[in-house]
Amino acid sequence: MGILEKIAEIEKEIARTQKNKATEYHLGLLKAKLAKYRAQLLEPSKSGAAKGEGFDVMKSGDARVALIGFPSVGKSTFLSLMTSTASEAASYEFTTLTCIPGVIEYKGANIQLLDLPGIIEGAAQGKGRGRQVIAVARTSDVVIMMLDATKGEVQRALLERELESVGIRLNKSKPNIYFKPKKGGGISFNSTVTLTQCSEKLVQLILHEYKIFNAEVLFREDCSPDEFIDVIVGNRVYMPCLYVYNKIDQISMEEVDRLARKPHSVVISCGMKLNLDYLLERLWECLALTCIFTKKRGQRPDFSDAIILRKGASVEHVCHSIHRTLASQFKYALVWGTSTKYSPQRVGLNHLMEHEDVIQVVKK
Repeated sequence: MGILEKIAEIEKEIARTQKNKATEYHLGLLKAKLAKYRAQLLEPSKSGAAKGEGFDVMKSGDARVALIGFPSVGKSTFLSLMTSTASEAASYEFTTLTCIPGVIEYKGANIQLLDLPGIIEGAAQGKGRGRQVIAVARTSDVVIMMLDATKGEVQRALLERELESVGIRLNKSKPNIYFKPKKGGGISFNSTVTLTQCSEKLVQLILHEYKIFNAEVLFREDCSPDEFIDVIVGNRVYMPCLYVYNKIDQISMEEVDRLARKPHSVVISCGMKLNLDYLLERLWECLALTCIFTKKRGQRPDFSDAIILRKGASVEHVCHSIHRTLASQFKYALVWGTSTKYSPQRVGLNHLMEHEDVIQVVKK
Protein backbone atom coordinates (compact mmCIF):
# COMPACT_ATOMS: atom_id res chain seq x y z
CA MET A 1 0.00 0.00 0.00
CA GLY A 2 1.42 3.40 -1.04
CA ILE A 3 1.70 6.46 1.21
CA LEU A 4 -1.27 8.19 -0.47
CA GLU A 5 -3.52 5.15 0.19
CA LYS A 6 -2.36 5.02 3.83
CA ILE A 7 -3.11 8.75 4.27
CA ALA A 8 -6.58 8.33 2.72
CA GLU A 9 -7.31 5.33 4.98
CA ILE A 10 -6.28 7.22 8.17
CA GLU A 11 -8.35 10.28 7.14
CA LYS A 12 -11.42 8.04 6.66
CA GLU A 13 -10.78 6.41 10.04
CA ILE A 14 -10.57 9.84 11.76
CA ALA A 15 -13.77 10.98 10.00
CA ARG A 16 -15.80 7.98 11.15
CA THR A 17 -14.47 7.90 14.74
CA GLN A 18 -16.66 9.67 17.28
CA LYS A 19 -14.88 12.37 19.27
CA ASN A 20 -15.29 11.71 23.00
CA LYS A 21 -13.24 10.93 26.12
CA ALA A 22 -12.96 7.21 25.26
CA THR A 23 -11.55 7.72 21.73
CA GLU A 24 -9.14 10.64 22.35
CA TYR A 25 -6.05 8.36 22.65
CA HIS A 26 -6.98 6.49 19.46
CA LEU A 27 -7.50 9.80 17.58
CA GLY A 28 -4.20 11.19 18.92
CA LEU A 29 -2.31 8.16 17.59
CA LEU A 30 -4.05 8.39 14.21
CA LYS A 31 -3.12 12.10 13.94
CA ALA A 32 0.52 11.31 14.79
CA LYS A 33 0.62 8.61 12.07
CA LEU A 34 -1.01 10.99 9.58
CA ALA A 35 1.60 13.71 10.28
CA LYS A 36 4.40 11.10 9.80
CA TYR A 37 3.08 9.93 6.42
CA ARG A 38 2.57 13.51 5.21
CA ALA A 39 6.17 14.33 6.15
CA GLN A 40 7.34 11.30 4.10
CA LEU A 41 5.24 12.49 1.16
CA LEU A 42 6.98 15.89 1.15
CA GLU A 43 10.49 14.40 1.11
CA PRO A 44 12.05 14.61 -2.38
CA SER A 45 12.21 11.30 -4.25
CA LYS A 46 15.68 9.72 -4.25
CA SER A 47 15.40 8.53 -7.87
CA GLY A 48 17.71 10.52 -10.14
CA ALA A 49 15.00 12.05 -12.30
CA ALA A 50 15.91 14.67 -14.91
CA LYS A 51 15.91 18.16 -13.48
CA GLY A 52 13.11 20.35 -14.77
CA GLU A 53 12.91 24.10 -15.19
CA GLY A 54 13.73 26.08 -12.03
CA PHE A 55 10.62 27.28 -10.22
CA ASP A 56 11.68 29.33 -7.20
CA VAL A 57 12.68 32.96 -7.63
CA MET A 58 15.59 34.61 -5.81
CA LYS A 59 14.46 36.58 -2.75
CA SER A 60 14.79 40.33 -3.24
CA GLY A 61 13.44 43.53 -1.69
CA ASP A 62 12.46 44.06 1.94
CA ALA A 63 9.71 41.41 2.15
CA ARG A 64 8.18 38.62 0.11
CA VAL A 65 4.46 38.04 -0.52
CA ALA A 66 3.04 34.95 -2.27
CA LEU A 67 -0.23 34.97 -4.23
CA ILE A 68 -2.02 31.65 -3.82
CA GLY A 69 -5.39 30.67 -5.23
CA PHE A 70 -7.34 28.45 -7.60
CA PRO A 71 -6.99 29.01 -11.36
CA SER A 72 -8.81 32.05 -12.84
CA VAL A 73 -9.43 34.02 -9.62
CA GLY A 74 -7.49 37.10 -10.79
CA LYS A 75 -3.95 36.58 -9.45
CA SER A 76 -2.19 37.66 -12.67
CA THR A 77 -4.50 40.68 -13.11
CA PHE A 78 -3.74 41.71 -9.51
CA LEU A 79 0.05 41.41 -10.11
CA SER A 80 -0.20 43.52 -13.30
CA LEU A 81 -2.24 46.22 -11.47
CA MET A 82 0.02 46.43 -8.39
CA THR A 83 3.43 46.17 -10.06
CA SER A 84 5.06 47.20 -13.34
CA THR A 85 5.34 43.51 -14.30
CA ALA A 86 2.89 42.28 -16.93
CA SER A 87 1.67 38.76 -16.16
CA GLU A 88 -0.38 37.08 -18.89
CA ALA A 89 -4.08 37.02 -17.96
CA ALA A 90 -6.79 35.26 -19.95
CA SER A 91 -10.27 33.80 -19.45
CA TYR A 92 -9.02 30.18 -19.46
CA GLU A 93 -7.53 28.27 -16.51
CA PHE A 94 -3.76 27.75 -15.94
CA THR A 95 -2.69 30.84 -17.93
CA THR A 96 0.29 31.16 -15.53
CA LEU A 97 2.48 28.03 -15.58
CA THR A 98 5.53 29.23 -13.63
CA CYS A 99 6.38 31.70 -10.84
CA ILE A 100 6.29 35.35 -12.00
CA PRO A 101 7.82 37.98 -9.66
CA GLY A 102 6.90 41.67 -9.42
CA VAL A 103 7.79 44.52 -7.03
CA ILE A 104 5.32 46.74 -5.13
CA GLU A 105 6.83 50.09 -4.06
CA TYR A 106 4.97 51.26 -0.95
CA LYS A 107 6.02 53.68 1.83
CA GLY A 108 9.64 53.49 0.70
CA ALA A 109 9.75 49.68 0.85
CA ASN A 110 10.19 47.25 -2.05
CA ILE A 111 7.86 44.30 -1.53
CA GLN A 112 8.39 41.30 -3.79
CA LEU A 113 5.07 39.87 -5.03
CA LEU A 114 5.06 36.35 -6.51
CA ASP A 115 2.31 35.28 -8.91
CA LEU A 116 2.14 31.50 -8.52
CA PRO A 117 0.28 29.03 -10.79
CA GLY A 118 -3.25 28.08 -9.72
CA ILE A 119 -3.55 25.36 -7.08
CA ILE A 120 -5.95 22.46 -7.60
CA GLU A 121 -7.39 20.04 -5.07
CA GLY A 122 -4.75 17.46 -4.12
CA ALA A 123 -1.86 19.93 -4.64
CA ALA A 124 -0.20 18.75 -1.40
CA GLN A 125 0.17 15.29 -2.98
CA GLY A 126 1.91 16.85 -5.98
CA LYS A 127 -0.98 17.36 -8.43
CA GLY A 128 -0.55 20.20 -10.94
CA ARG A 129 2.91 21.33 -9.70
CA GLY A 130 1.24 21.82 -6.31
CA ARG A 131 4.32 20.87 -4.29
CA GLN A 132 6.53 23.49 -5.97
CA VAL A 133 3.85 26.18 -5.51
CA ILE A 134 3.48 25.36 -1.80
CA ALA A 135 7.28 25.18 -1.32
CA VAL A 136 7.60 28.78 -2.64
CA ALA A 137 4.75 29.87 -0.34
CA ARG A 138 6.69 28.49 2.68
CA THR A 139 9.57 30.90 1.99
CA SER A 140 7.38 34.05 1.92
CA ASP A 141 6.61 36.47 4.77
CA VAL A 142 2.88 36.80 4.05
CA VAL A 143 0.44 34.75 1.98
CA ILE A 144 -2.31 36.51 0.01
CA MET A 145 -5.04 33.95 -0.65
CA MET A 146 -6.97 35.11 -3.72
CA LEU A 147 -10.55 33.85 -3.67
CA ASP A 148 -13.45 34.21 -6.09
CA ALA A 149 -16.24 36.07 -4.22
CA THR A 150 -18.86 34.32 -6.40
CA LYS A 151 -17.75 30.84 -5.23
CA GLY A 152 -18.43 31.43 -1.52
CA GLU A 153 -16.44 29.68 1.21
CA VAL A 154 -15.64 26.46 -0.71
CA GLN A 155 -12.31 27.67 -2.15
CA ARG A 156 -11.09 29.05 1.19
CA ALA A 157 -11.73 25.77 3.05
CA LEU A 158 -10.04 23.68 0.34
CA LEU A 159 -6.93 25.91 0.17
CA GLU A 160 -6.60 26.04 3.96
CA ARG A 161 -6.72 22.24 4.08
CA GLU A 162 -4.03 21.91 1.37
CA LEU A 163 -1.69 24.35 3.18
CA GLU A 164 -2.37 22.78 6.61
CA SER A 165 -1.41 19.32 5.30
CA VAL A 166 2.08 20.54 4.27
CA GLY A 167 2.81 22.30 7.55
CA ILE A 168 1.83 25.92 6.80
CA ARG A 169 -0.21 27.36 9.69
CA LEU A 170 -2.11 30.51 8.72
CA ASN A 171 -2.77 33.33 11.23
CA LYS A 172 -1.73 31.14 14.17
CA SER A 173 1.00 31.64 16.74
CA LYS A 174 3.55 28.99 17.65
CA PRO A 175 2.27 26.68 20.47
CA ASN A 176 3.84 27.60 23.82
CA ILE A 177 5.22 24.10 24.53
CA TYR A 178 8.78 23.39 25.68
CA PHE A 179 9.99 20.10 24.16
CA LYS A 180 13.54 18.71 24.40
CA PRO A 181 14.62 15.11 23.58
CA LYS A 182 17.11 13.63 26.10
CA LYS A 183 19.59 10.74 26.20
CA GLY A 184 17.89 8.96 29.12
CA GLY A 185 15.59 9.34 32.11
CA GLY A 186 12.24 8.62 30.42
CA ILE A 187 9.55 11.20 29.67
CA SER A 188 9.11 14.02 32.20
CA PHE A 189 5.76 15.78 31.71
CA ASN A 190 4.65 19.06 33.34
CA SER A 191 2.13 21.81 32.68
CA THR A 192 1.67 25.30 34.09
CA VAL A 193 -2.04 25.41 33.12
CA THR A 194 -5.01 23.03 33.36
CA LEU A 195 -5.06 20.85 30.23
CA THR A 196 -8.45 20.05 28.71
CA GLN A 197 -7.35 18.64 25.31
CA CYS A 198 -4.16 16.68 26.13
CA SER A 199 -3.20 14.32 28.96
CA GLU A 200 0.11 12.78 30.04
CA LYS A 201 -0.88 9.37 28.66
CA LEU A 202 -1.78 10.86 25.24
CA VAL A 203 1.53 12.80 25.11
CA GLN A 204 3.45 9.57 25.85
CA LEU A 205 1.52 7.65 23.16
CA ILE A 206 2.27 10.34 20.55
CA LEU A 207 5.98 10.43 21.51
CA HIS A 208 6.20 6.61 21.33
CA GLU A 209 4.69 6.75 17.81
CA TYR A 210 7.71 8.96 16.87
CA LYS A 211 10.03 6.49 18.70
CA ILE A 212 10.90 9.12 21.34
CA PHE A 213 11.21 7.48 24.78
CA ASN A 214 13.27 10.11 26.65
CA ALA A 215 12.17 13.74 26.57
CA GLU A 216 11.22 16.77 28.62
CA VAL A 217 7.76 18.24 27.90
CA LEU A 218 6.29 21.40 29.46
CA PHE A 219 2.90 22.79 28.40
CA ARG A 220 2.62 26.55 29.05
CA GLU A 221 -0.82 26.81 27.42
CA ASP A 222 -3.79 24.52 26.78
CA CYS A 223 -2.84 22.99 23.39
CA SER A 224 -4.47 20.32 21.24
CA PRO A 225 -2.75 17.03 20.19
CA ASP A 226 -2.31 18.51 16.67
CA GLU A 227 -0.34 21.46 18.07
CA PHE A 228 1.83 19.12 20.16
CA ILE A 229 2.58 17.05 17.01
CA ASP A 230 3.60 20.30 15.25
CA VAL A 231 6.13 20.98 18.06
CA ILE A 232 7.60 17.44 17.78
CA VAL A 233 7.92 17.61 13.97
CA GLY A 234 9.44 21.10 14.24
CA ASN A 235 9.28 22.09 10.55
CA ARG A 236 5.99 23.99 10.68
CA VAL A 237 5.80 27.54 9.30
CA TYR A 238 3.56 30.08 11.07
CA MET A 239 2.69 33.01 8.82
CA PRO A 240 0.07 35.75 8.47
CA CYS A 241 -2.47 35.37 5.66
CA LEU A 242 -4.83 37.85 4.01
CA TYR A 243 -7.98 36.40 2.45
CA VAL A 244 -8.66 38.59 -0.59
CA TYR A 245 -12.09 38.19 -2.22
CA ASN A 246 -11.90 39.32 -5.85
CA LYS A 247 -14.79 39.95 -8.33
CA ILE A 248 -17.02 41.71 -5.76
CA ASP A 249 -18.70 43.60 -8.65
CA GLN A 250 -20.51 40.32 -9.48
CA ILE A 251 -22.21 39.78 -6.08
CA SER A 252 -24.80 41.61 -3.97
CA MET A 253 -23.96 44.42 -1.51
CA GLU A 254 -25.13 42.27 1.44
CA GLU A 255 -22.70 39.49 0.46
CA VAL A 256 -19.83 42.03 0.06
CA ASP A 257 -20.60 43.40 3.53
CA ARG A 258 -20.62 39.87 5.03
CA LEU A 259 -17.25 38.93 3.44
CA ALA A 260 -15.61 42.25 4.40
CA ARG A 261 -16.48 41.75 8.09
CA LYS A 262 -14.71 38.37 8.31
CA PRO A 263 -11.36 38.40 10.20
CA HIS A 264 -8.21 38.84 8.04
CA SER A 265 -10.40 39.45 4.94
CA VAL A 266 -10.34 42.18 2.27
CA VAL A 267 -12.80 42.57 -0.62
CA ILE A 268 -11.53 43.94 -3.96
CA SER A 269 -12.33 44.06 -7.66
CA CYS A 270 -9.37 43.93 -10.03
CA GLY A 271 -11.64 44.54 -13.04
CA MET A 272 -13.04 47.81 -11.62
CA LYS A 273 -9.94 48.65 -9.49
CA LEU A 274 -11.94 48.80 -6.24
CA ASN A 275 -10.41 48.85 -2.71
CA LEU A 276 -6.81 48.15 -3.84
CA ASP A 277 -5.37 50.98 -1.68
CA TYR A 278 -6.96 49.50 1.47
CA LEU A 279 -5.48 46.09 0.58
CA LEU A 280 -2.00 47.67 0.47
CA GLU A 281 -2.56 49.19 3.94
CA ARG A 282 -3.59 45.81 5.36
CA LEU A 283 -0.60 44.13 3.68
CA TRP A 284 1.75 46.70 5.30
CA GLU A 285 0.21 45.90 8.72
CA CYS A 286 0.72 42.14 8.18
CA LEU A 287 4.35 42.59 7.11
CA ALA A 288 5.06 44.67 10.27
CA LEU A 289 7.77 46.80 8.62
CA THR A 290 9.22 50.10 9.88
CA CYS A 291 10.88 52.91 7.90
CA ILE A 292 13.82 54.60 9.60
CA PHE A 293 15.49 57.72 8.17
CA THR A 294 19.13 58.69 8.70
CA LYS A 295 20.64 62.12 9.35
CA LYS A 296 24.19 63.47 9.08
CA ARG A 297 25.49 65.97 11.64
CA GLY A 298 24.52 69.56 10.75
CA GLN A 299 22.35 68.47 7.79
CA ARG A 300 18.64 67.85 7.21
CA PRO A 301 17.36 64.22 7.38
CA ASP A 302 17.43 62.20 4.16
CA PHE A 303 13.74 61.35 3.59
CA SER A 304 14.34 60.03 0.06
CA ASP A 305 16.11 56.82 1.16
CA ALA A 306 14.67 54.93 4.14
CA ILE A 307 16.11 51.91 5.96
CA ILE A 308 13.40 49.21 6.08
CA LEU A 309 13.47 46.94 9.14
CA ARG A 310 11.06 44.65 11.01
CA LYS A 311 8.92 46.05 13.82
CA GLY A 312 10.78 45.89 17.14
CA ALA A 313 14.20 46.67 15.59
CA SER A 314 16.78 48.34 17.86
CA VAL A 315 19.50 50.93 17.16
CA GLU A 316 21.94 48.00 16.84
CA HIS A 317 19.89 46.58 13.92
CA VAL A 318 19.99 50.01 12.24
CA CYS A 319 23.82 50.12 12.64
CA HIS A 320 24.20 46.64 11.10
CA SER A 321 22.01 47.58 8.13
CA ILE A 322 24.13 50.72 7.46
CA HIS A 323 27.52 48.93 7.81
CA ARG A 324 28.63 45.79 9.64
CA THR A 325 31.48 47.59 11.50
CA LEU A 326 29.37 50.54 12.69
CA ALA A 327 28.07 48.84 15.85
CA SER A 328 31.63 48.20 17.13
CA GLN A 329 32.55 51.91 16.65
CA PHE A 330 29.23 53.15 18.12
CA LYS A 331 29.37 55.85 20.85
CA TYR A 332 25.75 57.02 21.05
CA ALA A 333 22.84 57.95 18.75
CA LEU A 334 20.42 60.89 18.61
CA VAL A 335 16.84 59.89 17.76
CA TRP A 336 13.88 62.09 16.74
CA GLY A 337 10.38 60.53 16.56
CA THR A 338 7.65 58.67 18.45
CA SER A 339 10.02 56.22 20.19
CA THR A 340 11.59 58.99 22.29
CA LYS A 341 10.38 60.95 25.34
CA TYR A 342 11.76 64.19 23.84
CA SER A 343 13.46 65.05 20.54
CA PRO A 344 16.35 64.58 20.06
CA GLN A 345 17.02 61.92 22.70
CA ARG A 346 20.49 60.45 23.27
CA VAL A 347 20.15 56.64 23.20
CA GLY A 348 22.24 53.45 23.30
CA LEU A 349 22.29 50.32 21.13
CA ASN A 350 19.27 48.70 22.86
CA HIS A 351 16.79 51.54 22.17
CA LEU A 352 13.78 50.26 20.14
CA MET A 353 12.97 52.24 17.00
CA GLU A 354 9.48 53.05 15.70
CA HIS A 355 8.03 53.84 12.26
CA GLU A 356 9.44 57.00 10.60
CA ASP A 357 11.99 57.74 13.34
CA VAL A 358 15.09 59.77 12.39
CA ILE A 359 18.51 58.65 13.67
CA GLN A 360 21.96 60.26 13.80
CA VAL A 361 24.77 57.87 14.80
CA VAL A 362 27.86 59.30 16.57
CA LYS A 363 31.03 57.17 16.37
CA LYS A 364 33.86 56.90 18.94
